[in-house]
Order: sequence, then structure tokens, then C-alpha cells
Amino acid sequence: AGAEFGVPADLLASIAYAETRWEMVDGHQEFEGMAAASGVMALRDARLADGARLAGVSQEAAKSDVQANVRAAAAWLSREADNLGIDRSDLGAWAPVAAAYSGIELQAAQSAYVHGAVYRALNEGVTVRDADGSVRGTIAPRTVAADFEPEESAASLQKSTDYGPAIWRPSPNNSARPSGTTPSMVIAHTCEGSYAGCWGWLANSQSGVSAHYVVNETGSEITQLVRENRKAWHIGASYNSSLNGGTQSDKNGQSSNNFTIGIEHAGYASQSSFNTGMIQASAELSCELSEDYNLPRDQYHFVGHGQLQPYNRTDPGANWPWTDYLNRINTACGSSAPSGEIIIDSNNNLNDTNKGYISVSSNWSSSSHSTDYQTGYWWAQTAAVSDGASFWFYMPTAGTKTIDAWWVAGTNRAPSAPFIMYNASGSTVGSKNVNMQANGGKWNTLGTYSFTAGWNRVMLSRWTTGGYVVIADGVRVR
Repeated sequence: AGAEFGVPADLLASIAYAETRWEMVDGHQEFEGMAAASGVMALRDARLADGARLAGVSQEAAKSDVQANVRAAAAWLSREADNLGIDRSDLGAWAPVAAAYSGIELQAAQSAYVHGAVYRALNEGVTVRDADGSVRGTIAPRTVAADFEPEESAASLQKSTDYGPAIWRPSPNNSARPSGTTPSMVIAHTCEGSYAGCWGWLANSQSGVSAHYVVNETGSEITQLVRENRKAWHIGASYNSSLNGGTQSDKNGQSSNNFTIGIEHAGYASQSSFNTGMIQASAELSCELSEDYNLPRDQYHFVGHGQLQPYNRTDPGANWPWTDYLNRINTACGSSAPSGEIIIDSNNNLNDTNKGYISVSSNWSSSSHSTDYQTGYWWAQTAAVSDGASFWFYMPTAGTKTIDAWWVAGTNRAPSAPFIMYNASGSTVGSKNVNMQANGGKWNTLGTYSFTAGWNRVMLSRWTTGGYVVIADGVRVR
């Protein structure tokens, strides 16, 4: 499609990644005034109609057929390049074309979309894998500067006063809650689009809609748009407790916005899975909400938009991981792990580093997948080198512990990946080779070993058959 219409193929791929993570979505309307998106390119509104016409395909084909969808997007981008008179040979010059494609009106959100999504994918590179570990697609990293208004600097961004990790991007679309009303329920939504497109629309006075929070695709950024003590306009339904197990029947008939907090999540109700980093970040936010407003952490107080508005909404969708989500909320709020259990994640931000942490060299690369343990994993090529990923854990006294490991399986994974267990003095106490091409997305027992008081470790070695990769995701000590 890129060659046919004179559009850089990697630009098409990076826009598709920013919009849908290369998933052929069947979008649904989430916000009034914003049409549903369709296909891997998230075509909607005039981009769908005009793109289909320019590509010589029907709108239905452009929505449902992946080739027609990409061709329609390429045709639209090509025409926009002509309209803007850009140098097609300069990848950075395509930035205004990408901004136009986004449909975003607010300048700050346009810049976030261009620099933080589309051109970040081009500069950092992307590999997306399916649940079985097979590669769905890649973008090779390169250095390219987007010819576009700079993104807001981290120093210039105002932080939320309600939830510390969030960025404050105020929306005018809010109103007062009824007198004496405090939040008593949290509603989970999907944006039916990208992160920047989502908060950009909700912060736009012309949209007439809002939410309290928006979580990005990986959980690395959260935007707050409306203060928690104010009413955001995120659900159109009057409350009906019969849709929610009879909970809070005293609120029947009133606007659900009166007493709820709305959390939007970048993505689509139709997508097959959700990034664990996003789920974790949302759960941590929900934990704080539950503590601030004394909300029971159950399915009746953390509910889906579609559950309360079933006549025209389905989000967050059939594949939203409700059990995992509620478990993560409880865990974030201090529910203790089984006595003596330590889990070392690949992300040290999620570890209590007084009990356990991971260390890897700069030769290891990070990635993520729907079946990873929390927020991504580390991977490295197999090679005859002493350069393992070390999962360290502290034991106040000597004892026997069972070790489990978690990885993301795939056809390029090492069929005999070596885990080596060391005690606090550095002596080997055991080893286990595992087939990382199978049994991914779950805990796998390596064995039971005797450790000493102090800092012990489990090391995933790269020293095995060449031509594969090893995955350092998580280790559990129990």
C-alpha cells in the first residue's frame, strides 16, 4: 500500500501501531461526536469515506478487510501529503500528515500523538507478538526528527493534586456533584482510540464529554481531566441497580455521573487482550480511589461502562481481565502474598527492593506482551557469555524454598534456557533448563532448593544453544 500510494511503509506501520497496536479492531462509539474506528488503521469519519473512495474500495471493505483498510489509509495520507506540499522523501516531513490523520484538534494532544506515539515507534522500533509468541510485525529503529510543534516537556507538565502519578490536563466539560455526594463507584471505559486522541477529545470544549482519568496503552502515563470532587460527563445512562446486583438501589433513576469516577483506557472494547502494564497502572489508581472513598474492591463497585449502559455501549469489552484487575487492585492495596512468598518482577518499580529485585546488563532489551507477568519483560540473544539476568531475593534466615519462573513463550525462544540458583555466598545450589517455546504466561516450577541467610539469586543464563532468545519476566520464591 505504501509503494502504491507513495507513502513510507514504516510511517503506515507506526500510525497503525499508535492507533491499534496492529490489531484489526471492530470499533464502537464511545463518545458522542466521535465515530467508531475500524480496522488496523482505525479509519473513521471522513478518513474512512474519502480513503475508501480514493483507494477504489467500498467503505464496508475499508472497515472489514485488512488490505482495503491499509490501502484506504495510504490513499488518504497520500492526498494529504499533496495538499500540504511536503517532501515525500523526508520521513520527518510527514509529521503534519500524521497529525491530520489523527483527527485531534488540540495542539498539545497533536504533538503528543506525533512525537510520543507515531515518531517514538519509528525511533525506538517496535516488535509486536501474538499470544503464541509469533511476530505480528516489526519496525526497525532509526533516528528521525518529526517536523512538528514540540511536545510538552516533562518539566512543564502540571501534576495532579488528586493522584500523584497523573498529569493534570483540565477539561472544561464537568459540573458540580449533587450536594453531599462523594464517589461511591468506579466505571472502567475504553477510549475506542489512541491515548492522545482520547484525552485530546475529552479536553476539547466542543466534545461535551469527559472522564476523570485516561490511562495510556502501556500504563506509563495517566492523564487527569476532571477533579474527583467534580462530576465528569463519562456515562449517558441513568443508574439502574438491577444491572449491578442491586447495589446502591437508592441511586436508581439519577445520572450515573453524579456518584462515579470514570477511568478511560486507551484501546478498544473489541481487542483481544490488554497490556498488563495498563491494567497494573489502572489497578493502582483504583486502589487509591478505593482507599480514599472507602469503596469495596468488588465487581459491584468497579464496573464496566457497558454493564451500566448495555443498550449502546460494550466497553471495556469481553476480554477485559476483570478477575486479574480486581486481584491487582487488592494487591496494590496491601493484600499480602502467601506467608514467606516473594515475587521478583522484571520491573523494579513493582518490586519491594528490600526483599527482591532484578538486575540485567545493557545487553538486555525490554519488551511487552499480553501474556507477560506484570509490565513487560527483558530478553537477550543466546550466546556463550556470562551475562545473565539475576533475580535477587533476601532471606533473613537459611531455609528451603521452591522457585517458580514466568516467561512469554514463542517459537524463537530457547528450547533449553538455563536457570541457575545461587545461595548468598555465591555457591550454586541447583539448576534447571526449561523450554521457553512452551508453557508461557504462567508460573512454572523449577524445583526446591536450600538457600542461606542473605541475598540469594536465581540467574537466567544466556549460555545455551545459539540462534534463540531467553526471556526474563518473573521469579517467585515460596
